[in-house]
Amino acid sequence: MRMLINVPDTVVADALRGMAATHPELTVDVEGRVIVRRDAPVAGKVALVSGGGSGHEPLHGGFVGPGMLDAACPGEVFTSPVPDQMVKAAAAVDSGQGVLFVVKNYTGDVLNFDMAMELAEDEGVRVAKVLVDDDVAVTDSTHTAGRRGTGATLFVEKIAGAAAEEGAPLERVEAIARQVNASSRSFGVALSACSMPAKGGPTFALPDGELELGVGIHGEPGRERRPMMTSREIADFSVDAVLEDLRPTNPVLLLVGGAGATPLLELYGFAAEVHRVLAERGVPVLRSLVGNYVTSLDMAGCAVTLCQADEELLRLWDAPVRTPALRWGL
Repeated sequence: MRMLINVPDTVVADALRGMAATHPELTVDVEGRVIVRRDAPVAGKVALVSGGGSGHEPLHGGFVGPGMLDAACPGEVFTSPVPDQMVKAAAAVDSGQGVLFVVKNYTGDVLNFDMAMELAEDEGVRVAKVLVDDDVAVTDSTHTAGRRGTGATLFVEKIAGAAAEEGAPLERVEAIARQVNASSRSFGVALSACSMPAKGGPTFALPDGELELGVGIHGEPGRERRPMMTSREIADFSVDAVLEDLRPTNPVLLLVGGAGATPLLELYGFAAEVHRVLAERGVPVLRSLVGNYVTSLDMAGCAVTLCQADEELLRLWDAPVRTPALRWGL
């Protein structure tokens, strides 16, 4: 495999050095593996901290900034960050109003964030947690007990981040984050496997001419494999899988996410098909976002995430945000 890296052992550190050079509005601790908004802690504000294995960029470091996360903890590729990173991040951003941990439902992430909560509370930091588990494809997958956390992480971090930016107390920010997660569902499709830098090759075998329906963001197995389908057919299958579980009664926010290697030309074509299916199913779309936001290294593929939104969630989604990967209104 040809990769734009030096050596596998330094790929995360090299990426963090690049973030530090590119985004002076962030404080990037390369050795300690913590990314913090430079103005933290913000007086009177609840802080949001998230993190997970690297390889899903821009999640999570690309979502650090006003209106979203206060800090992110990147682990090694597809490997949970350690509790020390999370405790350091919480201490760096806590203004005395408390810290909300946003945790994707993967076993390592859950265990390490739970341990970090105990350690942070021992140091006098008030901490709450929201678990993101939006993937409808499977339950009890390779890395999880229960559903996997995927694209809804973006909706949780953006909407809860906006509430925190407005000065909402910790209990309210936590409640909003939980509401967003409960209102969101995702379904992903892989057209190719992703390649781990340390392995130098694909993480799973996907024969030519086949796709994986319901794949996880680490390449975990989905519902089934089929011969290659058209964009229209994939949209029908994916949206129906989400709607069968979500059954929205409100209009939705839509994320059409790329897995990392699929070009925008294809993603926008797929987005057109997703909008078609939603219109046929009578589901109004309030806002749409298309692009690479929750990725899987160099996997080709796509994911559909829907979040049914009331007026309050829509207002918070539209609120200003200024991060490396998401910005509007500022």
